[in-house]
Amino acid sequence: MLIKKILSHTLSAVMVLIFVVLAAAVVVSRASGGEPALFGYEIKTVLSGSMEPGIQTGSIVALKPGGDMTRFKKGDVITFMSGDNILITHRIVDASAKNAAGEVVYHTKGDNNDAVDMTPVSSGNVVAEYTGVTVPYIGYAMNFAASKAGSVVLMIVPGLLLLLYALYSSWKALAALEKKNTALPQAPPGTDIQS
Repeated sequence: MLIKKILSHTLSAVMVLIFVVLAAAVVVSRASGGEPALFGYEIKTVLSGSMEPGIQTGSIVALKPGGDMTRFKKGDVITFMSGDNILITHRIVDASAKNAAGEVVYHTKGDNNDAVDMTPVSSGNVVAEYTGVTVPYIGYAMNFAASKAGSVVLMIVPGLLLLLYALYSSWKALAALEKKNTALPQAPPGTDIQS
């Protein structure tokens, strides 16, 4: 009986925690324009396999924005804005000296690509540095959560699960109470019971 109570309370706590975390993820994603930030690190979803096997498609990566964008050297992994306004995370294979404008030019390449990127990256286009933190497959869920359908599903489904669990718990409690009441000895008919 004690084990059932512990399991019941644990399950209730887990359900509430999941609901709160999912609701927070939806709110943070919406407030930040789709990609949340956590403790000063930007969380981005990887949409291509150019950095596989180290960074899988559908992973989320932690990026450290800001700082001197001319500090990077060969081997560093950076995230930059391409000419098409797409964020790309690739490894630096060569860094040229500062030009007259004080910018460094980086030559980059995806680890899974055969050739160096055709367009060099100016340090002015570098957005952040890859921190080495990657969580596989979570990016798919983050993209879904950022969509309108995902927001609705992630708010309604946990709420329905909590409601169903509350109804189930209430039904079990009523059944136990009814069982307890039927187990009590009944007084014979016609006898007065005084308290």
